[in-house]
Amino acid sequence: MTTTFLDEMYGPCTLESFAQHREAGQVRAPYRPIEEWLRSTDPSVFASKREEADLIFRRVGITFNVYGDQAGTERLIPFDIIPRVLSAAEWTHLAAGLVQRVKALNMFLRDIYHGQEVVRAGVVPEAHLLRNSLFRPEMKGVDVPGNVYVHIAGIDIVRVEEGTFYVLEDNLRTPSGVSYMLQDRAVMMRLFPQVFAKAHVAPVDHYSQELLRTLRSVAPATAEGEPTVVVMTPGPHNSAYFEHTFLAEQMGVELAEGQDLFVRDNAVYMRTTLGPRRVDVIYRRIDDDSLDPLAFRPDSMLGVPGLLSVYRNGGVTLANAIGTGVADDKSSYPYVPELIQFYLGETPILGNVPTYRCALDSDRAYVLEHLAELVVKQTQGSGGYGMLIGPRSTRDEQAKFRALINAHPDGYIAQPTLALSSCPTFVEEGIAPRHIDLRPFILTGLNGSVVVPGGLTRVALTRGSLVVNSSQGGGTKDTWVLRT
Repeated sequence: MTTTFLDEMYGPCTLESFAQHREAGQVRAPYRPIEEWLRSTDPSVFASKREEADLIFRRVGITFNVYGDQAGTERLIPFDIIPRVLSAAEWTHLAAGLVQRVKALNMFLRDIYHGQEVVRAGVVPEAHLLRNSLFRPEMKGVDVPGNVYVHIAGIDIVRVEEGTFYVLEDNLRTPSGVSYMLQDRAVMMRLFPQVFAKAHVAPVDHYSQELLRTLRSVAPATAEGEPTVVVMTPGPHNSAYFEHTFLAEQMGVELAEGQDLFVRDNAVYMRTTLGPRRVDVIYRRIDDDSLDPLAFRPDSMLGVPGLLSVYRNGGVTLANAIGTGVADDKSSYPYVPELIQFYLGETPILGNVPTYRCALDSDRAYVLEHLAELVVKQTQGSGGYGMLIGPRSTRDEQAKFRALINAHPDGYIAQPTLALSSCPTFVEEGIAPRHIDLRPFILTGLNGSVVVPGGLTRVALTRGSLVVNSSQGGGTKDTWVLRT
C-alpha cells in the first residue's frame, strides 16, 4: 500500500517518490536554508558530525533507562542532525492552541475536584470520573495556588497536511523530554554554528529560567523570602533520571529523593549539611501512588510520609498537582474539545484526532470490525506500549486486542491511522523521509503561560514506522522555530 504524506521539507510525497521530490528541488519556504546547507556540504562531513554528536551525548551522559531490557538498562537516544523547522506563523498558531488547551484542562481539574459543574452540565459523565483510577478523591476541596494544577505540560502534536495540526496526546502528570530538546539544540549549535547565522532561529536556552520562575510563582503563602524549590526524583534507576539531574542543575536547585525530605509541623523540610531547610515547591517526577506511603501505596520507598497532609493544608506546592492524570488519560482525551467550549466559550484552535471510545457500544462494534485499519490504544498506556497499529498488525495480534477490548472496553480507544508528516533524516541508505511528531512544553504559573519556541521532535527511524517513542527505537531532532 502506497501512502502519501506531507514531507516537512519537500511537500506531499511517498516513500518511493521522496528521492524524485528532493532531486526536483521544490522546497517548502521554512526549509530553504537547510536545503542549501545539505546540498553544499559533502556527505562525509555529515557522517563525521553525526559521530561527534553521539560522542558528545555519551560524554554528557544523555541516556535513558529501559525497563525490562535484558541487554542492558541504559541507551543513547539516536540524534539526527537534520532539524525540523517551523515558520513563525506556524508557531504562533500552535502556541495559541497549546495555551488554550492547557487553560481549559486546568479549569477542568479545578472543577472536578470542587463543584463538578462539567458533570452537572452533562459534558462529562460522572461514571467517567468514578471509573478512572487516576481520579484522586483525596484532592476534593483542595485549593492550589492560582488554581494551577498543571504547571508543566507536554502536548504531543502531529501534522497530517499543510496547515493541519492535531493534538495526539496530553501529558500532564510528569511530562519528560525537555532536557533532550535543550541538549539537541546545544549540540546543533556546537556542530553547525554557521547554519544558525543564516536561519534566524528562536532560542530555547531560557527554558530552565522560565521553569524556575513558574515554580516560584506558585509557592504557598507560607513561603518566606525567595521560595525554596527542589526537584524530587525516584532515583538513578528511573528512565528519566538524566533529565531530573539536568533540570535541577540548570535551575540551580537541589535534586532530592524521598529519603532526603521529611515532614514536621505542617511543613516539608530537606536534610542538608547545615541542618533542615524548609521546602516550598516540589517539582516532583514521581507518580501519585509513590508520593506518600501514608496516603497511597504503603510499600512505597520513594515518597515522603505525611506529604499529602502538608499539601492539603497549603504548606507546600507540588508541581504538577496530585490527580492531574485524570485529565491526560486517553479516555479523557475525546472530551477536550468540549471542555474548551464549556469553560472558555471558544472553538478549539487545535483539533483532536477523531477517536472511537470502546466503552460506547456503537464505537466498540465499529472498532472490532475495523481493527486492521485503526490504531488501538490503552487509555492508561504510555511509551508506545499497549498499542495496536492495525495496518501493520498480524491476525493473531488483532485477535489478542479483540479479546482485550471485549474484556475491558473502558480501557481502550481507537483512532484512524494518520499519514504523519515526515522530515528528511540521515539513515543507513542516506537521506530519507521518516515520520515525526512534536512535543512542545507549556509552563503555567500565576503570571500566565509560556511556550518556549521549540519542542522535542521525535522521529521514527524505521522505514514506514509511525512509532516515535524512544523506548520503541525512535530518535530525536532539534526543532527550529524561525523568528520571521
